[in-house]
Amino acid sequence: MNERILIVDDDRDIVELISDILEEEGYEIHKEYNGKGALEKIEENRYDLIILDIMMPGMDGLEVLKKVRDKVESPILFLTAKSKSMDKVIGFEIGADDYITKPFDDYELIARVKAHIRRSKREEKITYTDDGILKFKGIEINKNSYEVFLEGEKIELSTREFQILCYLMENANLVLTREQIYNSIWGYEEYGDINTVTVHIKKLREKVDKDDRYIKTIWGIGYKFVGERE
Repeated sequence: MNERILIVDDDRDIVELISDILEEEGYEIHKEYNGKGALEKIEENRYDLIILDIMMPGMDGLEVLKKVRDKVESPILFLTAKSKSMDKVIGFEIGADDYITKPFDDYELIARVKAHIRRSKREEKITYTDDGILKFKGIEINKNSYEVFLEGEKIELSTREFQILCYLMENANLVLTREQIYNSIWGYEEYGDINTVTVHIKKLREKVDKDDRYIKTIWGIGYKFVGERE
């Protein structure tokens, strides 16, 4: 059975565009054009992912999100205008999993959708040991002591570098966008510079991944940690 996605936006052209893109990827698409209709569909169906516009007349996306977040376990991605940074902050605070900025890139949209669906469906969640250790072949991190070991040798990282490495390893084999990394580590700071992610990844590679073994660049999208779990 194909994964089922609900798209909610009062702009029918946007709904049709996203629908066409995701149907090409094999997803079953349901469409709705207002908040009230979205609530009814969510009550009647189970969705693997919901894409929800923030700015809608009547009941907006934030109100819909508040009403369904405790009932729906599937990822919820919200659509927002590039300039509406406060909407992003509020959306995350009330339970959104990610956001898509309009206008959006087709490939980034697909990557975000696939990453969230894979993450929600993984049978084995990557977790730390009771001692706070997460280990892959050749590399090990201790979240309690903020230590990193590469082939048994301790590597000194800055706090941000360590946090990024943790986030990548916790989501191993999933593509993470620069926005996702920035929002997870820096906490949706309104005046931050997303390019700092690229700078920190470069420094991180110089310290723990000179052979390009673990951190892969997915051009135009973001980064992915690959490795064999131990």
